[in-house]
This record gives sequence, C-alpha cells and structure tokens, in this order.
Amino acid sequence: MKTQDRPLDEDDLAIADLAEVTDWTPLAGPNSDDSGPAVVRALVQRVTSATDWEPWPLKPGEQIDPVLASWGFTTKRGSTIVMFDGLAFADVRNSGWSAYEIGPDDIALAEAGLDAHWPEHLELARKHLGEPDYVGNDSSPTFLDEWRPAAGADRRHLAVWVRPGAQFHLFSNKPTKDPLTPAVGVTYAVYID
Repeated sequence: MKTQDRPLDEDDLAIADLAEVTDWTPLAGPNSDDSGPAVVRALVQRVTSATDWEPWPLKPGEQIDPVLASWGFTTKRGSTIVMFDGLAFADVRNSGWSAYEIGPDDIALAEAGLDAHWPEHLELARKHLGEPDYVGNDSSPTFLDEWRPAAGADRRHLAVWVRPGAQFHLFSNKPTKDPLTPAVGVTYAVYID
C-alpha cells in the first residue's frame, strides 16, 4: 500500500466556498438522467445566478458534449467545483491523506490511516460549517442506517450538515478485501435536493 499525506490547504479553501452557499435550492436541477448542451447551459445559468463562481469557458469552436451532465466552476478562492443537477464536489487532488495500491493484506492498515486522519478533516469542516447534524462510524452496529437508510453503505466515517436544499457529507470510504478497494481517503460532497 502506498500513501500520500498533504496539507489540507486546498480542502480548507473548497469547504469555505461550499459553506458560503447558504441555500442550495436555487442550484438544484431537475431529477432526471438527461445530459447534453441544454442541461449544461441550464446548470451554468442556475449556478452563476446563485453564486459568484465562474464557469469553465468553452474554447473557440468547442461544443458541449451530448453525454455531459455536469460542468466545472472556479471560485474566487481558486477552487474547482464540479456541479451536477443534484451533486456538487470539489476537485481537490493535492490535499489530505489517502492510501492507494491497497493489497488484500493492507485493509487494517488502510482503516488505521483513515481513523488517524478523520479527526483533522472533521475539525476543518466544523471550522466552516459548524457542528454537524450527524457524526458516526462503522464501529456502531447500526451505522448503515443511522443517518438515513443505507447512508453508511461503503463508508467508514460519515458526518452530515443539513443546509436548505442540500446535505453536506464528509466521509471516508470503507476499505474491503472482497471486492478489493484500490484506494481510500476522506472526501466530501454536497447532495442537492
């Protein structure tokens, strides 16, 4: 197993950007599986009307791919936020602890790494979001359904902040031997109602 452990600077900026959205309702799109230019343009319109985030520009002659259902935005802090109709996440690649190339005998080591680094991520989220509405981990026999049915599936840790129109989830994915989990880390996403 290999690991990377980097400062949380990028996460600090991105969580601050996500926390500034006090009501996610105007950013929510239709609950559909639609994709394509009309979906992306409507998404960009909603996000730019409700935030000061800048959409990724199209290059001259570039067209929106018919299979796209998301678009990226750059915040004033320089974070990249990827938006779907019902989901937002920060594209943060150089922040925090992660393990990768996990082998079948590395599960306990990966779990220990997540347990050791979870508290710093939780404190960072608290800094911007306040106290969570829920915090739990898979050591609880009822963790799978504690927050809501199956909310703990594939998670080792979970913290949830409820906001108008959305829930901010901070979580770590649960390493498993079968099927073998290739990588783990602590991440976050906004699930938009």
